[in-house]
Amino acid sequence: MNDTPHADLETTPANPRRRQWLHGAAAGLAGLALGPLAAAPARADDSGTRLRIGFQKYGNFVVLKARGTLEKRLASQGVTVQWLEFPAGPQLLEGLNAGAIDVGTVGETPPIFAQAAGVDFVYIGNEPPAPQGEAIVVLPDSPIRTLAQLRGKKVAFNKGSNVHYLLVKALEHAGLTYADIQPIYLTPADARAAFESGNVDAWAVWDPYYAAAQSALKVRTLSDYTGLAATNNFYEATRSFAQQHPDVVGAILKQARETGQWVNGHPADTAALLAPKVGLPQALVETWIKRVPFGAVPLDERIVAAQQGVADAFYAAKLIPQKLSVADNAWVDKNVASALAAK
Repeated sequence: MNDTPHADLETTPANPRRRQWLHGAAAGLAGLALGPLAAAPARADDSGTRLRIGFQKYGNFVVLKARGTLEKRLASQGVTVQWLEFPAGPQLLEGLNAGAIDVGTVGETPPIFAQAAGVDFVYIGNEPPAPQGEAIVVLPDSPIRTLAQLRGKKVAFNKGSNVHYLLVKALEHAGLTYADIQPIYLTPADARAAFESGNVDAWAVWDPYYAAAQSALKVRTLSDYTGLAATNNFYEATRSFAQQHPDVVGAILKQARETGQWVNGHPADTAALLAPKVGLPQALVETWIKRVPFGAVPLDERIVAAQQGVADAFYAAKLIPQKLSVADNAWVDKNVASALAAK
């Protein structure tokens, strides 16, 4: 995949850390046909509000898109929905930063790197941990049997994605540091190709790519979040969108929670719905869905504190240039919280 920053993105010598983040994160943007609609900010006028949502092949948004329930909920508010798919969280948040989307969902790590790079976004809600939804894997015939044996080895993963933090914490648990491995930064598709060909020794990956690797490659799992402090997935928005459209944010989270509750009770039906849309076998999708407990909720102090721990870990590992305050990017609206609390 081309890792040249998207031509529309501003990269100036005055902000080298943002330029470095763009170099990794914008790889996925270069291949997206964003078009003129995606390039314009959300607007509220006589024609209503257009909401641009970034999604990936995982998480609750892919279900909302498939069922069309969010469009129905927002129609009464004069809001239309446009969906844009991204290969991973870092690319999605750069899409948000570039003005291509208003709202998206990613794992715990991408927003840490984005905040460190000066991207102006806010956390608007979160999903429960899915400790078995991502993992560090090796091929079935690999001589590597433990995390400790990754010392000096090449590990492929998407820089700044959710598995970046898993790798840091799993290595720490095994008595290693991040400096003890050779990180190879690749998007999921490129990482799988390198992994299958033996050009890397291990792969850190999330569902549904993880489930696909289990099925097709019979990978062995060295570690997931079992025994580690599992983290959350987050919903993010541009700060301006959250401030200007709290009612829309509330509707998104409420529909995400209701859809998540439906998914939790209907994994087979969800798999049947998603399989043709994500291009994966139904049984594989059901494996992935059953590993994820869905249920969107607004932020609270406990979640913010946990995410602060993620930021602190990356700073301690010298993977971000300065200490961060996650609370600076936490958005909580009392009316939204009350609406979500209502039965």
